[in-house]
Amino acid sequence: MNGPEILIPLTIFGGGFAMIFGIAYLKSRENLAMLEKGMNPKEKMSRPEPYKNLKWGLLLLGAGMGLLIAYFLDNYVLPRKPDHDDTVAFIYFAMLAIGGGLGLISSYRIEKKELLDRNNH
Repeated sequence: MNGPEILIPLTIFGGGFAMIFGIAYLKSRENLAMLEKGMNPKEKMSRPEPYKNLKWGLLLLGAGMGLLIAYFLDNYVLPRKPDHDDTVAFIYFAMLAIGGGLGLISSYRIEKKELLDRNNH
């Protein structure tokens, strides 16, 4: 390996080392900040997540609906080119992302509405 191709393994090794070092450094900074505030770093504060199943359910429902819509678009709406069958693959990815995003947005709205209702009563 002569020339610029030697940079590939060096970059991979350097990037991996920097990532591990950065994670360890940030973890120690977090522990020191917790100690300064009088908290025990061994006992992590975890927030309860009462809407976790709702969020996952709506995400998967939205992703499934997006894939179903993409299937119908691919087979019934978009014209077929005989030599380029894979050109509509982006529709599946786009509809998957759109459906999943809509599922997460609807989960956020439901959580926000219930939180506001709980605070008003």
